[in-house]
Amino acid sequence: MSELIIGIDLGTTNSEVAVVRDGKPQVLTIDGESCLLPSVVGLDERDLLLVGSPARNQYLLHPERTIRSIKRRMGEDEQVNLGADHYTPQEISAMLLRQLKAVAESHLGQPVEKAVITVPAYFSDAQRKATREAGEIAGLTVVRILNEPTAAALAYEGGRNEPRTVLVYDLGGGTFDVSVVQMAGSVVEVLASHGNNHLGGDDFDQVIVEYLLDHLRQNHGVDASTSTTAMARLVRVAEEAKIRLSDRPFALIEEAYLLEQEGQPINLSLELARDDYEQMISPFIDETLQAVHIALNGAGLTVSDLDEVLLVGGASRTPLVAHQLEAALGLAPHGEVDPELCVATGAAIQGAVIAGAEVSTVLVDVTPYTFGTSAIGLLEGEEYPYLFVPVIRKNTPIPVNKSEVFYTTMDGQERVWVKVYQGEDADALNNTEIGSFMLEGLKDAPAGNPIVTTFSLDLDGILHVSSREKATGLEHSIHIDNALSRFEAQELAAARSRVERLFEGAVDGEEANPEAAQPRRSAEVRALVERAKQLMEDASGDDREDLINGVEALNEAVAAGDEAALATAMDGLSDLIY
Repeated sequence: MSELIIGIDLGTTNSEVAVVRDGKPQVLTIDGESCLLPSVVGLDERDLLLVGSPARNQYLLHPERTIRSIKRRMGEDEQVNLGADHYTPQEISAMLLRQLKAVAESHLGQPVEKAVITVPAYFSDAQRKATREAGEIAGLTVVRILNEPTAAALAYEGGRNEPRTVLVYDLGGGTFDVSVVQMAGSVVEVLASHGNNHLGGDDFDQVIVEYLLDHLRQNHGVDASTSTTAMARLVRVAEEAKIRLSDRPFALIEEAYLLEQEGQPINLSLELARDDYEQMISPFIDETLQAVHIALNGAGLTVSDLDEVLLVGGASRTPLVAHQLEAALGLAPHGEVDPELCVATGAAIQGAVIAGAEVSTVLVDVTPYTFGTSAIGLLEGEEYPYLFVPVIRKNTPIPVNKSEVFYTTMDGQERVWVKVYQGEDADALNNTEIGSFMLEGLKDAPAGNPIVTTFSLDLDGILHVSSREKATGLEHSIHIDNALSRFEAQELAAARSRVERLFEGAVDGEEANPEAAQPRRSAEVRALVERAKQLMEDASGDDREDLINGVEALNEAVAAGDEAALATAMDGLSDLIY
């Protein structure tokens, strides 16, 4: 039996612990639900230590007794205040590591003494040494300090043996680095890295905080930055808004009784649009893209040499990141493995390898297709009414829920026609339409009335699509069953129909008796018509009209006794139904 070595991702915002059991890597839950331990420590009123969620919750009321984002201080000589005492960054980090060690021991039912701990590839020697010291303070033997991109690559590797060149884009809560990695089987080699140890999701939070401070100054004439408690609450709602904007086009930010002015409460309530948020953070994303090219130059490679792009770190969930990377590199980034958990997973795999254990492939459920809708936009430099707008992209882990906002194009527009497509082509008409519906009864408004469209895909392959008028809440939706297998089923049905017609047309190389084949053909016609009538009950708009036309064409072919027209009509109706 091999020895047990856990893997730890010691993060700026959250930390995780993972282990390989029975050959399979597993990220351990911290509180029975989440695998994320907030990287926050504090002391309560009785000077008892708080680690993780309790400390994060206390930060809103007592930020002076709470420490967060300590990873940014690793390698520094200065100490931080916690209560009446001073602690080194190593000691604060050790409190987090000690908690993760306890979580692992609780799950495994045995002592844990060894660990692989990850660090950003761009960490200096001093920062790496400080991380190792933190582990030792926590009572762990640190068998390896592992670069985060290497750990992420191990989690993504999944037993593939073909050599490939991978760009690992790691944007965490407080640090960013990009690495060019050469992978071949179990060998992962970092060719070049670049980054910024003070750039990450915390900076995204801060621009939202500044936006909220400006709002309070302009609308309430109050400076909330002078109150430590108000600032702590603003940081919390800013982080929550950032997370929501990863999947939603708008985030409502509300905080009651944030401050008091002349005896009157100041309540915060405003909406932040993703477009505005992305403008705020675009300078940060631009800086990361510059680092990408510096890393490529350091590796002596060009964009065309890359085979894959991997997203790592919670802040990489920001949609602008994937869009900008794809535009710059011509490759759609992979996100199959949870970007917040893949580093801990890779650290556990490395620990198991060191211990001599065998590790199975990491399996993750992802959507093999891109799902989206159409809108007016620019295609090849010209305005086009059927531009494909991806909402859920290929290789996205499922279940998943994503929303995008669209706008009416005419004054007083009363309805919008929502079509759902599967495919990868920029021209929606070249993709496969899998559903549609009409949202009617929109309010009388100028062009630009926002319509929020949401796609939800579950593990059973059921796609739920809804559109809602933002101003009124008017909503319509559809369910598309077996979205993940629909097209294989359609192809199978068409193939089955072709084969059956071959059997009907010839027996032992001779022409079949038309009279013998007639009863079977009549039964097929009745079955198709019956199925079409059942679908008409729930179909709407063009779908229902297409079904009616298909049935009429079938009946006319039967009445005329035209076998060629009958075969064509049956094929057409089969395509509509299946």
